[in-house]
Order: sequence, then C-alpha cells, then structure tokens
Amino acid sequence: MEGLVSASDVLFVLLGAIMVLAMHAGFAFLEVGTVRKKNQVNALVKIMVDFSVSTIAYFFIGYSIAYGVNFFSGAEVLAAKNGYDLVKFFFLLTFAAAIPAIVSGGIAERAKFNPQLAATFALVGFVYPFFEGIAWNNHYGFQDWLNVSYGAKFHDFAGSVVVHAMGGWIALAAVMLLGARHGRYSKDGRLHAYPPSNIPFLALGAWILTVGWFGFNVMSAQAIQGISGLVAVNSLMALVGGTLAALMVGKNDPGFVHNGPLAGLVAVCAGSDVMHPLGALATGLVAGALFVWAFNLTQNRLKIDDVLGVWPLHGLCGAWGGIAAGIFGASALGGLGGISFMSQLLGTGLGVLIALLGGALVYGVLKLLVGIRLSQEEEFDGADLTVHKIGSSADD
Repeated sequence: MEGLVSASDVLFVLLGAIMVLAMHAGFAFLEVGTVRKKNQVNALVKIMVDFSVSTIAYFFIGYSIAYGVNFFSGAEVLAAKNGYDLVKFFFLLTFAAAIPAIVSGGIAERAKFNPQLAATFALVGFVYPFFEGIAWNNHYGFQDWLNVSYGAKFHDFAGSVVVHAMGGWIALAAVMLLGARHGRYSKDGRLHAYPPSNIPFLALGAWILTVGWFGFNVMSAQAIQGISGLVAVNSLMALVGGTLAALMVGKNDPGFVHNGPLAGLVAVCAGSDVMHPLGALATGLVAGALFVWAFNLTQNRLKIDDVLGVWPLHGLCGAWGGIAAGIFGASALGGLGGISFMSQLLGTGLGVLIALLGGALVYGVLKLLVGIRLSQEEEFDGADLTVHKIGSSADD
C-alpha cells in the first residue's frame, strides 16, 4: 500500500511539474507578444536557455542550499520511493526557473544575452534558494522566531512571495541598473509608446500561464493526500477578480485585461489553501487594480522602463498576496486561521529585502565587470546579434 501511495504521489507531483514547465511557454509568448517584432526571436531563445541554465544551477547548488539535499548518490538511492525525491526536485525547479523568466520580461529589448545567463545562474543557484530555505525549510530560525513572537510562521503555500515577489523585486533592481530603452523617453520626459507587437501572442501567453497555474497552486500540496479543491476554486476566483478589476481600471485595454488574471493568481498563491473563496475574489480584485495603477505609475511618472510590468505584476502583487494571506486567511473573515498578520508582513518584507539586495548585487557586479546593456546600435538592430541571427534568416 505504501508503494502504491508513493507512486501516486510521484505521478501527482510529476504532473504538477509538467504543468508548471508548460507555464514557461506562457512566459515566452507573453514576452513575445509584448516586445517589438525585432526582439521576438531573442525573447524566445532567452526563455528556453534561461530554463536550461536554471536547471544546472538548481541541480548542483540551489536545491542543496534550500533543502540540504544533493543528487550525488547512486541511482538505486535516487530511485527509492519511485523516484519521488527526483520529481519533487523537478517540481521545485520549475518554480526556481520562474525567477529569470520573470526578470526577462522587465529587462527585455536592451539586456546583453550572455551576462543575463550568468545572472540566471547566480540568482537560481544562490539568491532564490537562500530565501526559499528560510520560508519553506525553516533555515536560520526566522520561522521559529515568528512562531514564538506572533503565534504562527510565515505562510506562503505556493509562492506569492517566495517566487513572484522575489522575481519582481529582483527585476526592479535589474531594470534600474539597466536604464530605459533608447527612445522610450524624450529629453523633456515624455513617454514614447511602444505598443505590443502581437496581441494574440500576448493573449496566448496569458492563457497558458493561467491554465498552468492550477498545477502551480494545487500541486504545491506535493502529495495526493493533500490535494484541496479549496485551492483550485480560490485560484479560479482570484483570476476572475484580477481580470475584472484590470478590465475596469484599465479601461478595456487588452494588455491589462490579459495581465489581470495573472495579477490575481500571483496574489492568491500564498493564501490559496486558507482563504474563503470570497477572500480570494477580493484578493484578486485588489491585485488587478494594483497592477494597472502601478504599471501606469512606473511607466509614466517614475520613468521606470519595465517592459512587461513585472515589478507591478509579480513584485507588488506578490507582496500583496503575502499580506493578503494574513488578512483573508483569518477565521474572522471566513478563512481557516492558523496565520498571523504580523508574520505575513515581516516574512513578506524579508523576501522583498533579500530580492532587492540580491538583484542589485548580481546585476551590479555584472554591470561593473562585463556590462549588462547592449550598445545603441545593437539595441536598434534587435537585441544581442549572435542570438538574434539564430532565427532571423527568413527575414534577411
């Protein structure tokens, strides 16, 4: 019986890993549909290669930092429990690899390709698993301190903070160090619009991400016995709330509409297992409105050229999700309880701080040593030329 349960768990987690792996196609097409046509090939190549580099970094370094586990045993040890430890690694890898996929959208159209691969290795190998170990594996006593001080540990069921806020705040550091694309702002500060190159591709990316997110959230139970319909319906309600809020606040703009469900889903990850569906709906509504407001703020007033709006979408909505779990997870608001608002606030703040410092360190060192920005001529031609030419012969 134990073997059968183990095999079921392996299949459950493997299906989750495959669904989240498919989400990386969503990241790719969301970026392809948003950037200018000349940069589409570069975006596709970057997401694929970033995932491969992430796998190497997480397999050899990152997973061990987060969980104290390595894969240097013999195959007979790795195959124990039907290989459950291996598929768990695969599943958590797809989360880790989301970090550079998120960052990619913020730095698109002017970042050098090879330095970005080096950044991916450092982020997935060291920065991300450092906080992952704190939040999900009780490292350094932070969770125990929260539990003693505020009655509950920091709760992040599926990564609103551990994955999304981390990725978004790392991206903000990278975007600030890169600077805006040439021609994005005039000398008097006026914004020059770069409209999405392909709304159907953008929409396709959003749909792939939305569907895959049910693997991201539901399969975070990591065992079939822990599967919860509450997580699924809360994810549904949050994506609906995010969509409707983005529709209204964004005044029917298709780019905002298709990012709306993603904003809601980012925010609900943390508390999807403890909220009432009405709390999840409220979380999504706030997230959708927050994304539109913050995107316009960063682009128009703060002059931060975050191409896909990954800091508003992942950074801010992810942080909101961490805090929202402490609000709508409370039994007084229909949640299951067992959470602490102060623990959520402090855990979220720590994740944001580590992400900002880690992103600034990684991209700052690379900028100093090798440079992270394309020349104006390379940017005008359409991204890093050695990569761009891989798929450009048909257009030459």
